[in-house]
Amino acid sequence: MKKPRLQQRGERRIAAALRIALAAALLAVQVLFVVLTTRYLKDHFALIYGALEGIALITALYIYNKPGDLSYRVAWIIPILFVPVVGLILYLLWGGDTQRKRLQRQTVPKLPPEEPESLRNRSALNADRLQRALPGWSRVSQYLSSRGFYLYQNTKAVYLPEGALLLEDILGRIKAAERFIFMEYFILAEGKLWDRMSAALCERARSGVEVKIIFDDFGNIKRFSAESLQTLRDAGVEVIVFNPVHEYVNRLYFNYRDHRKITVIDGETAYTGGVNIADEYANLIDRFGYWKDSGIRLEGEGVWGLTAAFLNMWSFLGGELHEERDYYRPHTSPATDGFCQPFLDGPQNNPDNPAEDTFLQLIGSARRFLYITTPYFIPDENIMRALCIAGDGGVDVRLMLPGTPDHWYADAVADSYIGELLEHHVKVYRYTPGFLHAKSIMVDRETAFVGSVNFDYRSFELHYECGVMLYGASAIESLLEDMDGILDKSHAVTPEEWAHRGLLRRMFEPILRVFSIWM
Repeated sequence: MKKPRLQQRGERRIAAALRIALAAALLAVQVLFVVLTTRYLKDHFALIYGALEGIALITALYIYNKPGDLSYRVAWIIPILFVPVVGLILYLLWGGDTQRKRLQRQTVPKLPPEEPESLRNRSALNADRLQRALPGWSRVSQYLSSRGFYLYQNTKAVYLPEGALLLEDILGRIKAAERFIFMEYFILAEGKLWDRMSAALCERARSGVEVKIIFDDFGNIKRFSAESLQTLRDAGVEVIVFNPVHEYVNRLYFNYRDHRKITVIDGETAYTGGVNIADEYANLIDRFGYWKDSGIRLEGEGVWGLTAAFLNMWSFLGGELHEERDYYRPHTSPATDGFCQPFLDGPQNNPDNPAEDTFLQLIGSARRFLYITTPYFIPDENIMRALCIAGDGGVDVRLMLPGTPDHWYADAVADSYIGELLEHHVKVYRYTPGFLHAKSIMVDRETAFVGSVNFDYRSFELHYECGVMLYGASAIESLLEDMDGILDKSHAVTPEEWAHRGLLRRMFEPILRVFSIWM
């Protein structure tokens, strides 16, 4: 007999609390060990302790001169200089090159394996066409192509301006799936939506459709039970949990999360955007006011960009494929306007970050206007400088942020940057109805980005992310219309309003900003 939902929720919360407590205890043990070891060395081995202090100073200089984000480097330099030995040991454990190199040795391949020459040739041909049609954006496309992300034509792109619309669309396509269903998400949360989604997935799996799911453990630790997981597996759904929290605390991969949102159905249709599989994304429950999100549906050749992303991650995590890769390729090529270019990012790329570098090029190439929606705005100096230059250069830059944030500390950090943006003619808006979770960029009505990437350190450096670039596609007009609707429901932040924010908030902002890489 199925347990009542209230009982399931209680058991799930208890299990999640135990797992979080175990992870926290393991981390606390590591910190305590470092502190006690340091005190012991200081009391009994002064010479060794002094040598470690010297090494800490050299390490701080090494970190300062490393490539990459300055905010990340400063967040480590401060503890290393103020508590030298403790900071040094923690850096070697948590922030040094060791875990990154270990991650790279077992990383997702940067380039899709065994891609046919015909695909590369078509991408090159599409690049020539883009150069003739929209010469101002060929540089962005060429940059992504150099990272192994192909440029596609013959792809129908449909912008879906609400989470409920996107999720209903996915549900309808899942029910009609004939060959395979792939899903990769940060959050799969039990609730009304999941009940319908799970039933549809299990029914398709029992009917012989190949169903594979990847979901992030940290994103679901309190919202997805072992019972729900077993229900899927009993029906024949293959599920892999990305980076289980309790298994990897000692390996310090805890920060690396799978933040992608991908659904692929039969190789002909694919979805991505900001929408996870949870009730709040469809506004079936109230969390932080009205939940505004969005996504995009691709049909045709460009679907392969997201299909290949899923297949690579599935193989990386040890999953098996039942067919050759060619089986999963799209077979339809609708003739449509414009171009699309799906791309990925992840910690294995550091310090080369395709997502941030693409955003920087979009900002720097804007001539008339630049609209951005993001739930989290914790930029590094490169992003801030680019936005300020665009604003001072006469570009109509509009940054849209949540009116009701989900994390006060992240929002406080975002607030700390607003004053500088306003000084440089960047307009900042707060979405009045509630939480704005959409992640999108639109430039000059010519090009756009829709995906899972936030404007923050975690997305650029630590998370596995995905998105789609659009060039000259009609979906860009749909995105612009949606952004205009967001602006109509938003409050423009004024310099006077920003200057008179709460005293306590202003006191904590500089501290939070220094350690914003942990948020």
